[in-house]
Formats: sequence, structure tokens, C-alpha cells
Amino acid sequence: MFKKMLFGVAVGVSVLSAHVLLEQKIGQMLMVGFHGTSAKPGSQICKDIRQYNLGAVILFDYNPVDKSKPKNIAFKAQVARLTKELQACSRDGKLLIAVDQEGGRVQRLKSRYGFYGKFPKAADVVKSGNMKQTYTKMAKELKSVGINYDLAPVVDLDINPKNHVIHGLGRSFGKDPETVEKYASIFIDAMHRYGVLTSLKHFPGHGSSVGDTHKGFVDVTHLWKPVELEPYRLLKNKADTVMVAHVFNKKLDVNYPATLSRKTVEGLLRKKIGFQGVVVTDDLQMGAISQKYALKKTLELAINAGDDILLFGNQLDPRKVVSTKRLVQTIERLIREGKVSKTRIDASYTRIQKLKTRL
Repeated sequence: MFKKMLFGVAVGVSVLSAHVLLEQKIGQMLMVGFHGTSAKPGSQICKDIRQYNLGAVILFDYNPVDKSKPKNIAFKAQVARLTKELQACSRDGKLLIAVDQEGGRVQRLKSRYGFYGKFPKAADVVKSGNMKQTYTKMAKELKSVGINYDLAPVVDLDINPKNHVIHGLGRSFGKDPETVEKYASIFIDAMHRYGVLTSLKHFPGHGSSVGDTHKGFVDVTHLWKPVELEPYRLLKNKADTVMVAHVFNKKLDVNYPATLSRKTVEGLLRKKIGFQGVVVTDDLQMGAISQKYALKKTLELAINAGDDILLFGNQLDPRKVVSTKRLVQTIERLIREGKVSKTRIDASYTRIQKLKTRL
């Protein structure tokens, strides 16, 4: 019966897809960051959501342009109002409103803005044994202000004590895949109870690395281990989305980092592991990508790799803000030039619409 229901959803989405403009399908593939603590009808972000059928936005507290002012998150009532305004701008009221809320050092909803803000890092949650209570409280808080997409949990294995990004910040549930799967499942279940979608990260594994992809090129070829794929295999049927990292690994692809690698996304994650849901990129403005690839080439490689949601946080370098209009027009140009197929766009659009039926 459940399979019949899923088939019906897939058919329904495919039929609707035939009546959607290409520009609007492309818009659904974009997650962008923007400046502003409100989204009134005349604001640029609201106009972008309406005109391009923007699929997702990401919220930040820290403002890289003016540190004295919040970027999107100032206080609880303001965030709740902002998310309502954003949804009012969307065509279907199912805009994905994302945030990085893991606990520990990585939580955008901080106590100084009136949120709980004291969620422990993953490593400490494991020690405390209060996983269910902790993540239920986190999910309720996200739901209370209209955030429906948490870019978490981290399922990287804690296998390199020299790793500053995962181990150093205590972002991993442990070094054993089954343990990580157990706690990640508790996290996902808590979020689902309150209608919040999740994202496993960072495929195909960031726990063995010693570099930071925010800053530049990170080669994990001689450090990465196949066991880092296990959490994704164990959670493939439970995961809403999977976030792909910018790590470079010659064992998987001698040419491209994971985010831009068809061998890694389409070949390994989809065909070998069997994950058929939405794949989201890590921020494509991170140094690991932006220092090596121009925007047009980044979009071409990411889409052809099999990525569905392309993240441009507009957070890391205030001098390089990328507009929704530029992204949509660049992808349209790639299609006209035959470098990206409409079939690829349709496939991502269909997966994203299926994901949104869970909201």
C-alpha cells in the first residue's frame, strides 16, 4: 500500500512538472542566503522567491558585512515573523527554510537572541545519554519559529584526532558507524515529529580530513577510509537529504572534488549505496570550490554530477554576493549551450517536489 502511495506521489509530481516553466524548475534547485531580518513583498528576496520559484533559503545570525547588525536572526519573534513572510512569498507555501543547528559551536539560534542556545555538541550528547530529550527540544524550537529544514545531523566518523573541523569541534557521534547511525536516527526521528527535514553530512566523509573546505582545497586521498560511507548506507532509506562535501579524493575521482563529481554523487551515492533522495551541495562559495572554478563551470559540474539543491550562502565573502537572477540565467545559458540537459533539471525538480510532500 505504501509503495502504491509513493508511486502515486511520483506520478502526480511528474504530471505537474510538465506544466512548470524551466525557469521555475531551476529556481527550485537553488538555496540562497540573503541579507535582511524581514521579507516584505517589495524586498529582493521576496521578489526572487516569487519570480524564480526559489526552492530554499538559508538563515544566518552572523552578518559578514556589518558585524553590529544581525544578518537574518535577531530575536525569536522576529525569526517567526520572517519565516511567515518568506512562506507568503512562495508559490506553494513550502519554501525550504534552512539553518545549521547541530549543537555545540554550530547553532545559529543562540541564547543571546532569546533561544535556548545551549544544545551540547554531538560528542557530549552521546556522553550525557539525553539524546531524545535534547533533539526533541531542538526540533520544537525550530518548528516554533517556522524553520523546516535543519542541515544536520553530522554523520562523519570521528577517526582522525588531528581533524579540526569535525573532531576538534566535537561534531561527530563517534568512530563506529553503527553508533553514529543510532544517534543520527534519534536526531532525525525527533525532527520528523515536528515536521522538520534533515540532511546527513558530509558525504563521502569529512572525519578523516585535516583541512577546512571553507578556506581552500582539501585532499583526503591518503586519509579517507571506505568505512566512512557506512553511515550513509545504514541511513539511506531514512535520510531526507544528503549534503555532499567539497573534499577531493583520487580514490573516488581523479579530477573533481565530491560535490562536482558524477562518479561520487551519481555513481557512488545513488547507484552503489542506493540513496534516491535529494542531494544538496555544501556551500558552493567555499574556498575549495570558488578558488578553483568559475561560477558557470561550478554550476555545470554540480548539476551534471547529480546534485539537486545548489547552496549559495552569500555568507563567506561579502564582495562576492551571487544573485538568484544570475544563477538562474547562467543555468539557462548552460542548457541552451547543451552543457546541461533539461532532463537533469526535471529529475532534480521531481525529487525536490517529492521531498516537499513530507512537510
